[in-house]
Amino acid sequence: MNFRWGWLAFGVAVAAAGAGYWQYRVRHQVPEISYKTASVERRNIVGRVTASGTLSAIVTVQVGTQVSGRIQKLFADFNSVVTKGELVAKIDPALFEASVQQAQANYLAAKAGVTTAEANALAADKQYARTKALHDQNLAAQADLDTAEANVATSHSAIEAAKAAVAQSLASLHQAEVNLSYTSIVSPIDGVVISRTVDVGQTVAASLSAPTLFTIAQDLTKMQVDTNVAEGDVGRLEVGMKTFFTVDSFPGQRFLGKIRQIRNAATTVQNVVTYDAVIDVDNTDLKLRPGMTANVTVVYAERRKVLAVANAALRFRPPAALAPAASGESHRPRGHGPGSDAPETHSVWLMHGVAPQAVPVHTGLTDGTVTEVVDGDLNEGDPVVVESTAPDTAPASTGAAGPLRRLPF
Repeated sequence: MNFRWGWLAFGVAVAAAGAGYWQYRVRHQVPEISYKTASVERRNIVGRVTASGTLSAIVTVQVGTQVSGRIQKLFADFNSVVTKGELVAKIDPALFEASVQQAQANYLAAKAGVTTAEANALAADKQYARTKALHDQNLAAQADLDTAEANVATSHSAIEAAKAAVAQSLASLHQAEVNLSYTSIVSPIDGVVISRTVDVGQTVAASLSAPTLFTIAQDLTKMQVDTNVAEGDVGRLEVGMKTFFTVDSFPGQRFLGKIRQIRNAATTVQNVVTYDAVIDVDNTDLKLRPGMTANVTVVYAERRKVLAVANAALRFRPPAALAPAASGESHRPRGHGPGSDAPETHSVWLMHGVAPQAVPVHTGLTDGTVTEVVDGDLNEGDPVVVESTAPDTAPASTGAAGPLRRLPF
């Protein structure tokens, strides 16, 4: 009986040991690694810069008023076609007409003052002559002669003062007439009214700054797009580059343009620095309107039938299990191919049997999805690793896009 119990205990112990060993193997077994690959291929690569911008007329003038008053009448409205010098609004001129009349009256009074001063001077001259004649005959005192001489000087000075008053009143009259003319608001250019901010009966105040009544675009057949170019991409653009853009109003239709200017003034919003690239646009058919959002694309480089590798392959990093293999690099020659365009050095992982091997390459132009291989030990059709299923694989991140980025395909 004891013998049977001994064999039973021995069996239980062996089973427990086997189960423990099996669990140990399961926990410490190296997981099998699988790889996703993409073939190296020849294709056309186009380097593009995209941005959003706003359409506007090349010349836009804000028409304001230099005097305050009530809007009496409007002669132009939204979309009105106006010519230079055409009356577009009228401010109630009653107060300004009264000011002109008052200034005219002051001017006439000042002119009358000159006449009076001249008459007084003539009388003083005659009095001085009579007094001097009497003084020469010892019939008038020296004091009387001095008084007559002083009256002459005073009366002639009064003439000059009266003439100055005339000039001052004339200037006031001119100012009143100019203010009256400002009650007629005229268009400074030939164009189209794109904005009106006042209505009849509204009072406008021009005490601190001229209020805007109308916004007039000079010529809507020629427009421009102001785009925000990130500082990382502004070096890729040049004046004269051709562009194309789309607007939401006409989906699927491309509009052509050309870079006229890349302005040096930087704009910083939330620590993002951008520059204004101004694009000229032909709008002969008048489809485009001021204020539309334009999605602009600029092609800055193009490569045809070049060896290309997926960007995911350039970002791939092997799992920790292959860390020793990562130190080995291909010993095949590397060099700068023709037209490399400042190549960068990267490592891609080429499948050799069941394990990948690091291969250094020089890369060139990229479109955001694939990148040109300038030189390196890669051939068309080679499988390069883009992803691993190992738990410790570190997938690369594409990063966040700025306000202007290369267009991904």
